[in-house]
Amino acid sequence: MAATIPLQVPPGMENFAIGIIGMGAMGKMYAQRLSDAGWKINGCDREENYESLKEEFASRSNVEIFRNGHFVSRSSDWIMYSVEAANIDKIVSVYGPSTKMGAIVGGQTSCKKPEIDALEKHLPADVDIVSCHSLHGPGTDTRDQPLVLIKHRASEESFKKVEAVLRCLQSRHVYLTAQEHDHITADTQAVTHAAFLSMGKAWNSMKEYPWETARYIGGIENVKINIMLRIYSQKWHVYAGLAILNPEARKQIEQYAKSTTELFKLMLEGKGDELRARVYAAKERVFGGGAGRQYKSDDEPLLDDETLDQFSLGKKPELLLPNNHLSLLAMVDCWSALGIVPYDHMICSTPIFRMWLGVTESLFRNQERLDEAIRVAVEDMSFRSDDLEFTFAARGWAECVSLGHFETWKERFVATQRFFEPRFAGAIEVGNEMLRVLAKRRRGSR
Repeated sequence: MAATIPLQVPPGMENFAIGIIGMGAMGKMYAQRLSDAGWKINGCDREENYESLKEEFASRSNVEIFRNGHFVSRSSDWIMYSVEAANIDKIVSVYGPSTKMGAIVGGQTSCKKPEIDALEKHLPADVDIVSCHSLHGPGTDTRDQPLVLIKHRASEESFKKVEAVLRCLQSRHVYLTAQEHDHITADTQAVTHAAFLSMGKAWNSMKEYPWETARYIGGIENVKINIMLRIYSQKWHVYAGLAILNPEARKQIEQYAKSTTELFKLMLEGKGDELRARVYAAKERVFGGGAGRQYKSDDEPLLDDETLDQFSLGKKPELLLPNNHLSLLAMVDCWSALGIVPYDHMICSTPIFRMWLGVTESLFRNQERLDEAIRVAVEDMSFRSDDLEFTFAARGWAECVSLGHFETWKERFVATQRFFEPRFAGAIEVGNEMLRVLAKRRRGSR
């Protein structure tokens, strides 16, 4: 984790106190980093966690743990709700009326519409609203990662105070509206997560650890496996809220399932020419001039083969089985159908999105590799059962999202999580190193 910038308190903020309601992984990360910089922190979580949190933060003299959000709200100058998007209305309705007069309030949720609706509905009129969202997980180095700031209902003075507090994270501040945030996070996260969730569910259904077979070792497969494990090592609600509560995300996950299904049917029917035409048309719209974007073939790729080969969980066999990469073909087909050009939002991209875009590039920018994937898709049966399970999984996640079933999402996620749990520790270590390597190669928006 990066060293925190020493506190340089702007005039008038010498006694400024930050309240954090919700001390899960992200809430704790914020509390630790901001307190390291010298800010006064007031925090709380569920009341049953009061004693354990007090013990955990006992060594930090500038962190005070309260029993509930009433005490945090009435004693803090900027209150951040770091809670699940699905629960924010309920929690703000309880603690919002206790907000200190003239305070600033915001949330750290991944879906801003329900958050902003809750803040507008339940906060006193004299309270300013400034929201934020760190586009990475709690274990990621915050330096140079995108940090969205939303000045929704606030004076310039209040907004500058929030900026001053968050400067110690050394993140890249991105200024958006709540609506822009939800649209961009859907573009850069929703389908990416759906792809990895579907991989994990498919391998779980086959009772197969992919790194133990010759089909999933080396190169692109290393990224698929490590990022899939990284996602399933997190809490289920981190991804459920983004997928189910964000209308743009729902549409994209539905399209990803549709793209997967239609491409798989072309493979089953042996329609190689039709499959090739569709894949290359999608490639042109996403990576070429068909979308009106300048994509240069000599641009440095986000990832290269040498980099990808470093991060294997299994021993690379002498002979690798060819893969049709249905998950990647469906991704570009989905982007194409929705008119999404991933480079448009690179400034707001998450580490996982950049990794996924990198492996997608490594397939689509290499004509020989892409042609081989299309050939294998039609002629080679090695991955047929895997592709069938992947298609089922993608459709299952899409149906869960369309119905808005949080409990079903949780059950699907947790069951798969249990299957892979024994390998999380090693995968997270490898995944962190992958992300560090990628960070050094990060490109800005085009």
